[in-house]
Amino acid sequence: MARLSGVELNDRWKLDYALTRLKGIGWTLAEKVLADVKLDGSKRMSELSAEDLSKLTANLDGYTIEGDLIRLVRGNIARLQSISSYRGSRHAHSLPSRGQRTRRNARTKRGKRKTVGAFKKEALAAKASDKK
Repeated sequence: MARLSGVELNDRWKLDYALTRLKGIGWTLAEKVLADVKLDGSKRMSELSAEDLSKLTANLDGYTIEGDLIRLVRGNIARLQSISSYRGSRHAHSLPSRGQRTRRNARTKRGKRKTVGAFKKEALAAKASDKK
């Protein structure tokens, strides 16, 4: 297994797909990196020589990927929260921060539905049964 930027990449994967397994690299950037290094994207990882891997690693060092990217994004969110911006407060409360509606949607961000107001009937029924 080849190791790029601290990530183990399967030998059976094609080169262009394997690069997309790195956080911060999509298909377009993977194609650009392969064009810069002059490698064919349809090659398998096992077919790469040590020299090809070192060229690929050197080219990837110019991009913000994996741990550096995660730290950068976390730092940006922390900065927004520290200056008490609206977007920062939305991040702090785990709500959508880019203007999406939350009244009817945003279930993945807001979590499972919590029913409010259904306890009145149950409380009245329990009270009535206690009086009998």
